[in-house]
Amino acid sequence: MMDLVLRDAEVVDGSGGPSYRADVAVERGRIVSIVQEAAAAGCQRPTARRSVDAEGLVLSPGFVDMHAHSDLALLRDPDHSAKAAQGVTLEVLGQDGLSYAPVDDRTREEVRRAITGWNGDGSDLDLDWRTVGEYLDRLDSAHGGEGIAVNAAYLVPQGTVRMHAMGWDDRPATPAELDRMRRLVAEGLEQGAVGMSSGLTYTPGMYAPDAELTELCRVVAEYGGYYCPHHRSYGAGALRAYEEMIALTREAGCALHLAHATLNFGENEGRAPELLALLDRALAAGGDISLDTYPYTPGCTTLLALLPSWAQEGGPEAVLARLADGATAERIRYDLEVTGSDGCHGVPADWRTVEVSGVADPSLAPWVGRRLSSWTQVRELLLADRLGTTILQHVGHEENVRAIMRHRVHTGGSDGILQGAKPHPRAYGTFPEYLGRYVREEGVLSLEECVAHLTSRPAARLRLPDRGLVKEGYVADLVLFDPATVAAGATYDAPRTLPTGIPHVLVDGRFVIEDGRRTDVLAGRAIRRTPVQAGTPVQAGTPVQAGTPVQAGTPV
Repeated sequence: MMDLVLRDAEVVDGSGGPSYRADVAVERGRIVSIVQEAAAAGCQRPTARRSVDAEGLVLSPGFVDMHAHSDLALLRDPDHSAKAAQGVTLEVLGQDGLSYAPVDDRTREEVRRAITGWNGDGSDLDLDWRTVGEYLDRLDSAHGGEGIAVNAAYLVPQGTVRMHAMGWDDRPATPAELDRMRRLVAEGLEQGAVGMSSGLTYTPGMYAPDAELTELCRVVAEYGGYYCPHHRSYGAGALRAYEEMIALTREAGCALHLAHATLNFGENEGRAPELLALLDRALAAGGDISLDTYPYTPGCTTLLALLPSWAQEGGPEAVLARLADGATAERIRYDLEVTGSDGCHGVPADWRTVEVSGVADPSLAPWVGRRLSSWTQVRELLLADRLGTTILQHVGHEENVRAIMRHRVHTGGSDGILQGAKPHPRAYGTFPEYLGRYVREEGVLSLEECVAHLTSRPAARLRLPDRGLVKEGYVADLVLFDPATVAAGATYDAPRTLPTGIPHVLVDGRFVIEDGRRTDVLAGRAIRRTPVQAGTPVQAGTPVQAGTPVQAGTPV
């Protein structure tokens, strides 16, 4: 007698192959039996203590959010329906080069303030860890030792590492400082991180020259991890920025995963085919490359991030002092509106595209939902909110979004910022938006192909030997959804609305969503890097099988 059987499901197993009807049995958190066409064949059907009628529902592996900003949300909110209700069973944290480990006392306070707009200021939590391993342990022991809502993996944040080793200075690292950064990255990987991220339009990570990044990527490659850069521009010079990351990781022998890989601003309208041709050439030359995107056109970041890098040197207090000084503020305005700030991707700011999505100071709530109109407003808001403001930037292009999501190395990532009164709807809607709009309504992807993008493909990038497929022996991280009704509920006007058509979600064989409602189950844990050994490389696009040795730096 097994724990659970899901009867008569239409299994889309994550491989990209055709679906099939089956009973799927789960025991002790793993898939132990798959009996295809069980009812029609008249064969012995699996029995279990509990049975769920899955007639009319698709059963797929749990979705992997390859770009999440739930670093504190998982600790703050045991419910975490923003992701669980979408069918997300694993999130990758530590994104864009800024997160909360590794830190010391100084760095902890600086990074906490720098990314208040992403995660809140953290004053409601005891941020008493220092290392990557201690942060992962905290995830495991969260909420009275029960754990977290969904699983989480972690990337060592290069900006935080640089901050730790040399502060906020815009200069090359000394040999001793570079050695310190190498050790911090290596320690994070040894403690379970799956790779390293960068935010190369965010300070202080953006101050790192390519040679410094290459040296850190060599360390990542030694541990079989991957490099996930938010690269130096998604606007002017975007294609050069993509080329830079490809060349850098090729030299380092490191796997590359391009974060929220899109092309924004007027300069890049209709240019996705150029990006895809660049990727295809690199892949044909043996590059180990993947990417993630969200299925929306606006971007989301902090208002602070748009400022030129020189104005952010020295950290948050230095930024506030420059904004308060009239002459320096005028220099900042000129860079933003005339030259094109590097923080705004080299494109002169068009304030009409910038919508306030959240504020740190509740007294500033009337700003939320407003489009900005001038530098005077921007400066006023940054000072009043002490840099804690988040924004939407309406600068994307639908044809680019569609073209990139079709590519064979594409995966899904929400880039979901959960803070603010009016967050981007991608935080609550990315995965059902793919399935509802881009599969069912518009046919941009087939159902089988889309599920592979959201499950086995990211599991392969993360080198997870037993996740990402509906397959005997694999962990029972599973989603049951109705292909006829699945849809994102989140909109720009009501961004916290939960999706429809996803009645059941299981993490480790336990229901976190049951009959469309969040249970009190906390089955999520920190997913630590799987050690790799020299041996047979795994073919691109296929899941890593249990026991398969993987050569560091080879395609997955």
